[in-house]
Amino acid sequence: MTTAPFGSWPTPITSELVVAAAVSLSEVRVDGAEVYWSEARPADEGRTQLVRRAADGATADLLPAGSNARTAVHEYGGGAWWVRDGVVWFTEWADQRLYRLAPGGAPEALTPEPAQPRGDRYADGDVHAGPDGGVIVCVRERHGDGEPRNEVVRLAADRPSEPEVLVTGPDFVAAPRISPDGATLAWLQWNHPSMPWDAVELVVRDLATGEETVVAGGPWESVSEPSWQPDGSLWFISDRTDWWNLYRWLPGSDIEPIVRIDAEVGVPGWRLAGSRYAVLADGSVVFARRRAGSDALSVRGTGGLIADLDLPFCEVSVLRAAGGSAVVVAGTPTAEAGVYRVTPPGPDTDTTAVVLCPPRDLGLDPAGISVAEHLTVPSTDAAGEPRTAHALHFPPASATHTGPEGELPPLLVVIHGGPTSSASSAFSVGVQYWTTRGFAVVSVDHGGSTGYGRAFRDELLGQWGVIDVLDCLAVARRLAGTGRADPGRLLIRGGSAGGFTVLSALARAESPFAAGADHFGVADLEALARDTHKFESRYLDRLVGPYPQERETYVERSPIHQLTQFSAPLIVLQGAEDAIVPPEQSEMIVDALRAKGVPVAYLLFEGEQHGFRRAENIRRALDAELSFYSQVLGFELPDDEGIEPVAVENL
Repeated sequence: MTTAPFGSWPTPITSELVVAAAVSLSEVRVDGAEVYWSEARPADEGRTQLVRRAADGATADLLPAGSNARTAVHEYGGGAWWVRDGVVWFTEWADQRLYRLAPGGAPEALTPEPAQPRGDRYADGDVHAGPDGGVIVCVRERHGDGEPRNEVVRLAADRPSEPEVLVTGPDFVAAPRISPDGATLAWLQWNHPSMPWDAVELVVRDLATGEETVVAGGPWESVSEPSWQPDGSLWFISDRTDWWNLYRWLPGSDIEPIVRIDAEVGVPGWRLAGSRYAVLADGSVVFARRRAGSDALSVRGTGGLIADLDLPFCEVSVLRAAGGSAVVVAGTPTAEAGVYRVTPPGPDTDTTAVVLCPPRDLGLDPAGISVAEHLTVPSTDAAGEPRTAHALHFPPASATHTGPEGELPPLLVVIHGGPTSSASSAFSVGVQYWTTRGFAVVSVDHGGSTGYGRAFRDELLGQWGVIDVLDCLAVARRLAGTGRADPGRLLIRGGSAGGFTVLSALARAESPFAAGADHFGVADLEALARDTHKFESRYLDRLVGPYPQERETYVERSPIHQLTQFSAPLIVLQGAEDAIVPPEQSEMIVDALRAKGVPVAYLLFEGEQHGFRRAENIRRALDAELSFYSQVLGFELPDDEGIEPVAVENL
């Protein structure tokens, strides 16, 4: 092992490797013996391609050059495509119209041109076959004057037609699903100021009589992922017992719990068309469950017994049934996400996982991979009352280098978005980019995060900018105080809601951080309440308070109004086309720090929205942040990576 200062170790994980042949697997579908999945490809301008794996294992891209299967419903998208009998339906990013792609054919537009460009957006569809070619039900988000209108519509599956509105009135709708006999429609609905993890109703309608029944949900119940089964039962996820667990409803019967455990089966509905369980042909169900910062796959057999499957997965994003197996997108502590066919154990067989789409082979020495440790850290609320925070700690790791004796590593405190999201223990080149250079990384699950039950998630209600900040301070101080990080080189980074926490933490007199990185974060809560998109336009009512009634709180908690104590250097990275957190949010904090004489760097990426998708921009953002830290902390960068220095004003 070669001794070198922490932060300056040479690494095999360069920004070039981060994006080389990189794909982001987001959804998977099963159609008979064929499996389909979507790949977001940074090297192809960030577009999403659809891939089909035939029964013989051969794979093929489906979309023609330039097509991009991505929807802008809720701005976050999800559920942009679906498949049946070899036919694929997808939303094209360029115009947001719905297209049909038959085997061997070219995409054919099914929906009319909207009154304004990208004015009608489609997502989260379901197909019901019929003698007339079948029908699709899906979510349509219609933009025009005033607030966009979200509705469930029905249209022909095999030819262009004018969508028929089935459900209108609720502020939001999701997951329209047709029963196997075609007689009943199920969907989710909720209204401002609720978000889908707050209060959601599951509704069914008899399509012949119009009679509607609210199956589940209410003011303090979040329901998600409804799915009809061949026996006519409707399965769904609910947090009615504090945890997102799995339930079943049969018309005329009471709701029956299927999986009731102290772990999260569900996840926050930021994106449409989530799928965290799969009902197999024999009636058993394979499901993902999250506990202590990690996922696992479990199975509930037909007799009701629940058991974890003996598999290394720690992050599961989607499951689909495939006969007696489940097809999953999952990652492990040492490998990126791949697509697998998982078969639960039988009387004489073990659990099997067949690789359908392998993760990238990065050629890394296992000794150089940092594996997360889950931490439970004492914290407090604003009144000093004891609470608990959680975090995943990734220590520095290298197969070739070690730090000098007596020196402690710099610590990068990472704040996830949402703020209802969660830290991930799965292998990520975005984390290993730092740990292989000699940084320690800790990803914080502050109060409000998912994975610890509804009560923990609700801790942030009315307390955003308080609880999250106190928890990240507690985690940073715990690692510095226990000798796992240099207290003089504590750094903090986060994106979106995490960027707001970064700015709030840096604007405190007692902030322990030497510098921070804000990725498209919120600087002014008032501006966010006025300017953001419909999906989140009333989100702050619960996180901060109703606006403008609670305007004073908005001002007090906005980093742009807390600059007196803000002295730590900051780098800000922003997408020019971000409709969720507009560039004005970043520019106001940059301008204020520039005028105050605080060291600041700012990069605006053209063509990017809320998060960076293009390879060149992902590379530049990573390397610029590393360059920023090297200048602030005073360590050297490896000569062979050709990292372009970022300009830091006032340094």
